[in-house]
Amino acid sequence: MSAVSSSNSLPVPESEYSRCVRVCQNRTCRKAGAKSVLEAFQAHPVSGVNVTASSCLGQCGNGPMVLVVPDMVWYSGVQAHEVPLVVEQHLRKNQRVAKMLYARFHPKEENN
Repeated sequence: MSAVSSSNSLPVPESEYSRCVRVCQNRTCRKAGAKSVLEAFQAHPVSGVNVTASSCLGQCGNGPMVLVVPDMVWYSGVQAHEVPLVVEQHLRKNQRVAKMLYARFHPKEENN
C-alpha cells in the first residue's frame, strides 16, 4: 500500500537531496576522463546535492557528460579542472555555466 493510495499511512519523507549530479561512467566518457570528473565532484560536496556515477547518458562522443537533475541541465566535455566552476556557479549560485552547456539540449540562445 503506497502513501498516495492510503489516507492513513505516513507521508513519504522528502529526500535529503534536492539535486543530483550524474556523471557518465560508460566507456567513451571514461576514456575522456569521466572518472576524474566524478572524483572532482565528490571532492567538492554541496549540501543538498547528491553526486553519482551514471551509466550511459546516450550522448557518446560528447563527454564526459554531466547531467544535473531535476534542473535537466547538460554539460558536455567536462574536465576535472572545470568542476569547481560548475559547483560554485551552478550548484551554489543557481547559474548555468553557459560556456559548458551541451548545445544539443541547450540552444545557442540559452548559452548567452
